[in-house]
Amino acid sequence: MNDSHSPRLEPLLPGLYIVATPIGNLGDITMRAVDILSRCDGVACEDTRVTGKLLKHLAISKPMWRYDDHSEQRARSRLVETMRHGAVALVTDAGTPMISDPGYRLVNDCRAEGIAVTSIPGACAAVVGLTLSGLPNDRFLFAGFLPSKEKARREALENLAEIDTTLVFYETAPRLVKALAAIDDVMPGRDVAVARELTKLHEELRRGTPAELSAHYEANPPKGEIVLLVAPPIAMPADEAEADSLLIEALVTLKPSQAAAKVARETGLDRKALYARAMELRRS
Repeated sequence: MNDSHSPRLEPLLPGLYIVATPIGNLGDITMRAVDILSRCDGVACEDTRVTGKLLKHLAISKPMWRYDDHSEQRARSRLVETMRHGAVALVTDAGTPMISDPGYRLVNDCRAEGIAVTSIPGACAAVVGLTLSGLPNDRFLFAGFLPSKEKARREALENLAEIDTTLVFYETAPRLVKALAAIDDVMPGRDVAVARELTKLHEELRRGTPAELSAHYEANPPKGEIVLLVAPPIAMPADEAEADSLLIEALVTLKPSQAAAKVARETGLDRKALYARAMELRRS
């Protein structure tokens, strides 16, 4: 696939080509991505060492320019100038650029300058995790990485807690247990999935409550990149709204778990849903 041996040397039209790359398994590179990388004039990337390994695997030799969204305006301006007469491929270290990765400022600059922008789709960890999880996927909200600070993380989760959709986050292995503990505090009893090492040899998908998963990963520290998914809130039937008043009364003397169990026995409602509601009532 090297330029000197490729049978397809037609130059690409000038512009920006957003190219998705594998998230672990190099076999997931698309034929179109290989074609674009083979024919572009250069590659803008987060880390030239990481992208260099991919290009070497594909037997492609191209100039590489380090770029991320912390790059100075003049670095973006140089790339935009290059795109007026040449084709630049934008890649991230893994997956689809701009999905919690650099690129959107560069795309905005290209749009403002009338530079053509083309997206070449491919692997995306958030979508792979969602398809593996078995959680509702008719709609979902991708929220990127949770904040690293405890207070900010809790506030972010509280802002998302009432949204009726599956939540999708990226997380790092060292912060996973803290993230699960925060989810347990804000959304107790929710169905949660942890997807890690996606497309790799040791791929794992584990589901449970946040408390169960927190205990598991406390005892078995995880490795690798992680997609963290949280199921939508469990809806309580409208004709059983009196459960709130029963919970409020029970919470006067009982812990949330005990109040939920008591009301569940009295009404036949789901205990997990009642526990989650009891925690919400206690915070309000």
